[in-house]
Amino acid sequence: MSVEIKPYQSYSAGDIIPLYAAVGWTNYTASPEMLAEAYRNSLCVLGAYDGDKLVGIIRAVGDGASIVFVQDLLVLPDYQRRGIGARLLKTLMEQYADVYQFELLTDDTPKTTSFYEALGFTPADRLGCRAYIKMKTPAE
Repeated sequence: MSVEIKPYQSYSAGDIIPLYAAVGWTNYTASPEMLAEAYRNSLCVLGAYDGDKLVGIIRAVGDGASIVFVQDLLVLPDYQRRGIGARLLKTLMEQYADVYQFELLTDDTPKTTSFYEALGFTPADRLGCRAYIKMKTPAE
């Protein structure tokens, strides 16, 4: 298997929605218009391709100088544990090598902790920081 990492050029719901559904990100699949708008407004989107098949994606937002926020990083389940997610993240970090800070929010599981720490990320609380988030609730 030779997976290529390259810019994701044009949003296609036919590619993206099944990818998000495959990893169970239903908040995105339930709001396809919001997801399409999010992609249009992203700083950078890179895809992982097995031939013509999109098997992974990384989407970043931010200004590209002081901050890059990794919004989405996902890989089809059949392609996970093959280094594709790490390659996507490393490619993004190389593209923005001079940025002041990379940030992300993720699940607090041993799997995600070891993945991101192996790539040089530090939990915010270890830096004397606290992360805050306000999410829109279904009633809003």
